[in-house]
Amino acid sequence: MSVIPKEFRLDYYDYPLPEELIAYFPVEDRKSSHLLVIDRKTQKLFFHQTFAEIERYFQKGDLLVLNNTKVFPARLKGIKPTGGEVELLLFQKPQGLSFQTLALIKGKRIRKGTEIMANEITIKVLESLEGGRFLVELKANQPLEILIYKHGKAPLPPYIKREPEELDLLRYQTVYAQKEGSIAAPTAGFHFDSYLLDLLKQKGVSINFITLHVGYGTFAPIKVQDIRKHRVEPEYIEVESEVIEEIKKALKEKRRIFAVGTTTVRTLEFIAQKGFIPYKGLCDLYIYPGFTFQVVSAMITNFHLPKSSLLLLVCAFAGRDLILKAYQEAIAQKYRFYSYGDATLIL
Repeated sequence: MSVIPKEFRLDYYDYPLPEELIAYFPVEDRKSSHLLVIDRKTQKLFFHQTFAEIERYFQKGDLLVLNNTKVFPARLKGIKPTGGEVELLLFQKPQGLSFQTLALIKGKRIRKGTEIMANEITIKVLESLEGGRFLVELKANQPLEILIYKHGKAPLPPYIKREPEELDLLRYQTVYAQKEGSIAAPTAGFHFDSYLLDLLKQKGVSINFITLHVGYGTFAPIKVQDIRKHRVEPEYIEVESEVIEEIKKALKEKRRIFAVGTTTVRTLEFIAQKGFIPYKGLCDLYIYPGFTFQVVSAMITNFHLPKSSLLLLVCAFAGRDLILKAYQEAIAQKYRFYSYGDATLIL
């Protein structure tokens, strides 16, 4: 049996986190989150009281790329004929009067043929698939895209152990969210408000948008000890020709490209591998230590779960030792972690 080199062992990317540092709610003012700047060249860390201070790290000519995907209320609660309660996480936003999609279902004895009533929506389980997933069909007498907003809730991640509130439909979303299709938010963008984005524009920063609809694959746990054997599920992306040209020009002129979030990083690096062409389709790029980055100069992202594909991505960008050192320092300074938590800027 071959020995896995430590840099490819999943448990090499683990760290302890006190549960009280998991952010259950967003801060009141988006840009008032704390910021940790991680400098890859000097290996130094800089702690800032507010995310707004990120402005000082930008200069004229920088390119800032954000993911403008929009989260839909993908969580539905329903009842089986037996009276048993279930909860569904829909993988796609339903449309029309009848719609089939994959879903995660939390409940007892869910099998093919099970019928669930979610208020005005009837849901039938068509197939039971691996990984706790099901193929379901939703039916209603009114357009499902309207009913999902009437009865659905924000798809908060499972480590936020509370019921979604009305507030979450607004705050589990970026201010620039435009193209609907995600079941998880590109959370690094939560810290930007319109004022901060305008400030960066005035400074001469070029702001561009890509789209990656975040699916279940982004936060699915890694179940193999050798991280090289993990695969991420494909997610839909769109990159327009104008953005491609901006990126190519910035690279040619050796200007910095800031990616907001791991979703944006993956999209930009995937486009590079495709030869910098406009693209609408699936992205299955999996980034882990040893990856060669072609586009991204700096990354803005939140603090990620231990042993997750997102943590592997930031370790690939900045080095495992520096990232885990930064996380330990952030824990010592009581930074808030995960989706509603504080931010990092990796230079």
